[in-house]
Formats: sequence, structure tokens, C-alpha cells
Amino acid sequence: MIMLKAGAAQIDISPKDSQFLFGYPHVKRYSTGIHDNLWSSALYLSDGKAMIMFIANDIIFVSKHSAATVRKRIEDKTGIPSQNIMITATHTHSGPMTLDYISNRNDPEVPKTDVNYVRFMEDSMVQAAEKAFHEAQEAKVGLSIADDTGVGTNRRNPGGPADHQVPVLLVKNARTDAHIACMLVCSMHPTVLHEDSTLISGDFPGMARLYLQNYILGENCPVLHHTGPSGNQSPRHVTRANTFEEAERLGNILGKAVEKAIGEITFRDDVKISASTSAIPDLPPKTFPTRKNAEENLKTAAGKLEKIRNENASKHQIRTAECDWYGAEEVLTLAGAAEDGLLDTFYQSCLPAEIQVIRIGDWYFVGWPGEIFIEYALAVKNYQPNTAVISLANGELQGYIVTKQAAEEGGYEASNALFCHQTGDIFVNQTRQLIRKLL
Repeated sequence: MIMLKAGAAQIDISPKDSQFLFGYPHVKRYSTGIHDNLWSSALYLSDGKAMIMFIANDIIFVSKHSAATVRKRIEDKTGIPSQNIMITATHTHSGPMTLDYISNRNDPEVPKTDVNYVRFMEDSMVQAAEKAFHEAQEAKVGLSIADDTGVGTNRRNPGGPADHQVPVLLVKNARTDAHIACMLVCSMHPTVLHEDSTLISGDFPGMARLYLQNYILGENCPVLHHTGPSGNQSPRHVTRANTFEEAERLGNILGKAVEKAIGEITFRDDVKISASTSAIPDLPPKTFPTRKNAEENLKTAAGKLEKIRNENASKHQIRTAECDWYGAEEVLTLAGAAEDGLLDTFYQSCLPAEIQVIRIGDWYFVGWPGEIFIEYALAVKNYQPNTAVISLANGELQGYIVTKQAAEEGGYEASNALFCHQTGDIFVNQTRQLIRKLL
């Protein structure tokens, strides 16, 4: 009989000094304090044969280099194979900058990454992993689905493709029923807070964690929040303001949905665990316009934004136009970088792209790097329903992976991309192969 073991830990990764808050352009945005702490939360599981580890971090990105470094250090200290460790970022825009982004290289307000903070973040992940590993105890797990309707919608079209199903994995002590950890996957951009906010925060995922720890799980129970593919998902069309009160309101919606799902869970202590990965050596690069054409596109985007503002359009329409203007600026930057031969270094920093699948009982947790449109995750779920796709896993892709339709329509997401839309189909096909391998 299989006897599951599990351990979990959370380590505070809030910066000790003022840090540049990355995620919005043209703003000299350094932190002036902490509203709610950022955490590196680890969950270790073993069925006696296989060992796996999830580490979710309240940060905008974890670079491929950082992920590889941390995974190797954890393997050396615990014996958990690197390929069985998934490291993710919640993508909060109210946390420190953790890597240099090529599309921001011409933004005078965006500094270089603070390597001291990155080192602290990496050390904290290893510390959380070690603690989770050494505190393993006999455990049982259960999984249910929460409904996060009300937290956000499709970013460009509120009625467009979305996924409001939130897989919730709860881990308890097999003998005492004490909570060990809670893990969830929510496909929504954590961008309630905008560029005028200068306090460190996990945004609505951090508020959801606080709700669950305060009312359901206990403050010492780690909550791992993974962000599912949400390249075209945003709270934009449901927010009443861009405030901490609003982040708390949406966080409570998610927290209460998870609470309801927890009440429906049936637990088991005999689940099998397995994992598999696939390295994709190359991805199709995007072709950029000339500098001259990019400058013309920027003028067009700026003119559209001015027109919308003058027409007293809704705040949602204005925000979309602003983002498209930002995207046109980034295309100009990328076009210049392409002509100057600077893009290859950034392409290579993302490669090989890793697809990871971790099976827990009848469920598959898929890790993809980068910011991905939701349609690709839905394609995987259509193939294997008991699947949770997690984005920004084990690295990033210096931008979005959009659909063919989005690439043809243009706009912010399609502008801020180094790789073609075919990348999404490659991810889907590779994921299907890995799932079949683990069936």
C-alpha cells in the first residue's frame, strides 16, 4: 500500500530595501513600504518511489537561469531530481524586478536587475524547499475545482475565451487532519494594482492567501498560488478601482471560492506520483518590422489613444489603447534590437523551452514557460480534462505567446513577443505526448 508523505514551508521573500517594481513602463516606481508580504511557498510530495516539489513565488518572473540554479541546488541537498521540481511566479506587478527584459531596454525609468535581490530570492527558494523536504509527514491529498467568476475576464474581449475553473489541491496530515498545504491554479493576471502603487504586494493572489490563512487553513499553512495561462486574461473589466481594497475584494472572491471547493474534497493517501519533461531546443522567432515602419506604427497607436481620450471613452477602452501604445513602443525597441543584432542573446536565454508534467493521482499539473494565451491551455484540457496548466514555470519567454488571430489583429500582447504564435501549438502537442507517457 502506498503511503503518501508531504511537507510544506513558506519563506518571506519581501525585499529588505527599496526595490524597483517591475511591470509598468515609463514610471520611476520604487517601493516605499510593504502592504502584504511576498512568499516563496514550497510543497514536497512522495509516494515512496517518486519525489516531486512545487515552489510558487510571489514575484513577476523567475528567469530560466534562476530556476535551473535553484533546481540543481535543491537536487544536491535533497535528492529530488531537478526535472521533478517546478518553480513558478505569480506574476505580481508589485514586486521586485528579477530579470532584464529586452523590450524595456530603451525605457529610461527601468533599471538593471538588482542581482543581490535575485540571489536572496534564490536562496529563499532553496531554504523553503529544504524545510518542506525535511518536515515531510504521512499525508493525504484531495482535489476539487473552484469557480473564480468575478475575479476577471478576457482582457481584450470580456466575453472572449476564459477559464474560471481553479484546481485546488489540499494536503493534510493523514492522522491528525492538520493542514499541510493548499495549492491552486488561477488563470488571471494579478494586475489590480497599477503604476501609482508603490507598496510591495502580492496583489489579489496575496489577498486570497490571507483570506484562506486567516479563516480556513491557519496562518502557518503555506498557500501555493500558481498563475495559469493568462496572457489575455485580466481583472480590467471587473475592477471598480485600482486600490488595495479592490485587490482584497477580488482576493476574497477567490478565497471564498477555494473555501467552497475545499468543503467538497475527498481525501486519499494512496495516490501515485510521477513526472516527465521535454526540452524544446528551438522555437519559431518572430519577424520584426524595420525601425521606420515601427515608428509609423507608434504614431498610429499614439493617435488612436489621443482620439479615444478625447471621445471620453470608458476607462477600460482607454487602458486597452494605452497598452497598445506601450506595445507599439516595445515593437520599436525590438525592431531596433533586431537590426542591431541584439536579439539572439535574449532568444537563447529562453531556450531550450521546457515542458513539464507532474502527475498526482488522476491529475496532471503542466508547467509551461512564458505568458501564454488561455486558448492553448483549453486545448490541453480538451484533450485531458483532469489537467491544470501552469504558466511562467521554470522560466519565461521575454514576452507573450499569442494566438494566430491575436497576431493578425496586433495589439499589446502580440507586440510584446519574441516568438511566433506557432509556439503555442508546439507546447500543446508536446504536452499531449508527455501526458500519454504518464497515462
